[in-house]
Amino acid sequence: MTPVGAALWSVPALLSVSALAVGTLRWSAATRAVYGACLVITLATLVVSVAFLVGPDTAPSSLRLPLGLPWIGANFRIDALSAFFFAVSSLGGAGASLYAIGYGEHEEMAGRVLPFYPAFLACMNLVVLADDAFTFLVAWESMSLTSWMLVIAHHRDPENVRAGYIYIIMAGFGTMALLLAFGLLAGPTGSYAFDEMRGVTTPLSGLVLLLVILGAGSKAGLVPLHVWLPLAHPAAPSHVSALMSGVMTKVAVYGFIRIIFDLNGAPVWWWSILVIALAGLTCVLGVLSALMQHDLKRLLAYHTVENIGIIFIGLGLALAFSAHDMAALAALALTGALFHVFNHSIFKSLLFFGAGAVLAATGERDMEHLGGLIHRMPLTAFTFLTGCVAISALPPLNGFVSEWLTFQAILLSPVLPSWGLKLIVPAVGAMLALSAALAAACFVKAFGVTFLGRPRTPAARNARETDRASLAAMFAFAFLCLAAGVLPGFVIDALAPLTQDLVGGRMPAQSSIAWLSIVPIGESRSSYNGLLVFAFIAISALAAVEIIHGLASRAVRRGPAWDCGYPDASPATEYTADSFAQPIRRVFGEIAFSARERVEMPPPGDPRPARITVTMRDLVWDSIYEPIVEGTSYAASKFNYLQLLTIRQYLSGVFVALVGLLMVLAFLMLVWT
Repeated sequence: MTPVGAALWSVPALLSVSALAVGTLRWSAATRAVYGACLVITLATLVVSVAFLVGPDTAPSSLRLPLGLPWIGANFRIDALSAFFFAVSSLGGAGASLYAIGYGEHEEMAGRVLPFYPAFLACMNLVVLADDAFTFLVAWESMSLTSWMLVIAHHRDPENVRAGYIYIIMAGFGTMALLLAFGLLAGPTGSYAFDEMRGVTTPLSGLVLLLVILGAGSKAGLVPLHVWLPLAHPAAPSHVSALMSGVMTKVAVYGFIRIIFDLNGAPVWWWSILVIALAGLTCVLGVLSALMQHDLKRLLAYHTVENIGIIFIGLGLALAFSAHDMAALAALALTGALFHVFNHSIFKSLLFFGAGAVLAATGERDMEHLGGLIHRMPLTAFTFLTGCVAISALPPLNGFVSEWLTFQAILLSPVLPSWGLKLIVPAVGAMLALSAALAAACFVKAFGVTFLGRPRTPAARNARETDRASLAAMFAFAFLCLAAGVLPGFVIDALAPLTQDLVGGRMPAQSSIAWLSIVPIGESRSSYNGLLVFAFIAISALAAVEIIHGLASRAVRRGPAWDCGYPDASPATEYTADSFAQPIRRVFGEIAFSARERVEMPPPGDPRPARITVTMRDLVWDSIYEPIVEGTSYAASKFNYLQLLTIRQYLSGVFVALVGLLMVLAFLMLVWT
């Protein structure tokens, strides 16, 4: 069996599982069977994709089936790029399936989740393997529809219905933009096979870039196309949220890379300015929005926006270096972006798993109603803390390595000859540094308010540890966060064939460097050794434990804890999510959210407590989408009278429209000739 055939078999296998789930009457009995089958299939496809990516022969493997459009069929292909994203999809699907074996038993709407979950996995795999525009778009739209069904699984909640409505509209808009982009790439021959698109250079390549940013960027979560993401991710079941955030947004990144780096011809330097500027804005606005949230899953969703911005900074830098024939630096930037794709799929899935465990144990997503869970859910707390450290880009975990590679590419940007890039890249580098610092603050808040302190509600006080299957998935992904951070050279070497195909260069081979260090360009410039950092932290921690609990334990005097002037042990005296974010909100809130604070102080002698009211606006929604909604509603109300026309009026309108269309066509033909 060819590599593409070995990968493609997962699609009918997952669809078969989906079909069997539709006919199941006992959802409680089907949960383990459906998710177990998905786990086996995704693990098998993970082995296939990794074997292809690290094997001695990474030559593309193609397959054509007599499906789809009659004159081109359905084309499928696996190369280094699709193999990498296929591995990301399979790994994320395997983790979510293992987690769902236990978590799915808590799912109230299993009948609306089980049939569409395997189909969602199959559609994401199909997007990555598609090798013609028709198959790609059908798989892309099927991915949107199946994920939409999962988003509205809890359809009795009006907020979930609204989230699904906004999501499906944005998904349809994105598909239309990609359809137009493929139409431009097809050229005068009208060929929709990717192999033939690669040989055609369109004079409208800049317009293709704009359309792909709209199409793939809306699915990935680029600002200002991100409005669906913080609504849909919290609405979906937690294992589906992990798939949407950790995998589906990466499939959107794949679509951008496939079209822009592979099909759209040689890049132009100004493309990178647009991509980098949008990416920097996405980073900062995503992390600031996350800091303002009380809902744990919505906080994680906004952090997906921030991390998509980090990925697109790397992609924009790769475009800039590639446009100036700097293959080695383009490979560095692209490696950083792809490494962050892999890293984000791991630690964001882990964090959504942890949020799902908290939700299943307490029934709460609001951090203000949690607290003290580290004593009741210690294993979940440990894995969630690992994800927090990873997403905060702290060594020795994996999030640090990919962001460090991106910063290395930014520091090398002065060699670019374009003054536009010389000005914008350092500015975006500063925005990336700011977002990294704010991300660390945000996850100090997320972990501290959720797991530390005292329980604020009976639900948090009575929480219990989650099930073994969910814990197994969380510990597996926590281990991957550590392994990819301590041994990043193996991942970088696995990405070398991919960067060689896309930008004509690769990073130096890391496997030959002593002590498992990684070197972006040369040892004289910079290097990093995650293994030594991990060893230093581990030895320091063990030494501190021995000093505190061993050598110094006899000299310790015990006394009451410092109460900060509040002897009352009530949880009301603890830091809350809102109070933690208040200093940052006062600095950035007026610019980013038009934030306003109103303090109501009772008169002297009044026993009522003081109150503070905070109002914030979503400026992106209010300035872009709200006018569109109002304009559409206004136009619909004005055209409503068309329903009341007589048959003669309808026929007259059709006749006038036909005559007008013929006149326009005649004018266009006259201009063309």
